[in-house]
Amino acid sequence: MAAKILANLIVMGSGILARAVVQAYHQALTNALKTGVAQETIQNGVHRASKIMTEQEARQILGITEQSTWEEIAQKYDNLFENNAKNGSFYLQSKVHRAKECLEPLYQHKGQGTTT
Repeated sequence: MAAKILANLIVMGSGILARAVVQAYHQALTNALKTGVAQETIQNGVHRASKIMTEQEARQILGITEQSTWEEIAQKYDNLFENNAKNGSFYLQSKVHRAKECLEPLYQHKGQGTTT
């Protein structure tokens, strides 16, 4: 008998809690729409998600010029990647990796090896 009462209390309590969460979510959306925060967040999120690293940005991250060879790029990449792996940040390490990925196709088209 006590188990049945306890089960009913749990079911009723979870139902009440679920409705409260849904109401709070709807109220938060309403408030966000009134202040324009939702639109700004959506626009910034879409803009950031679609941003692709440019060749110039990749060269700046690796600290190279347009005249740099693939070997120089690979050496810079290895140094920066290892330094950030040891005592840097994962974010910077990721940026270094993306920079190398961005430049790799350019050097494949030039006929330089990209075995590193």
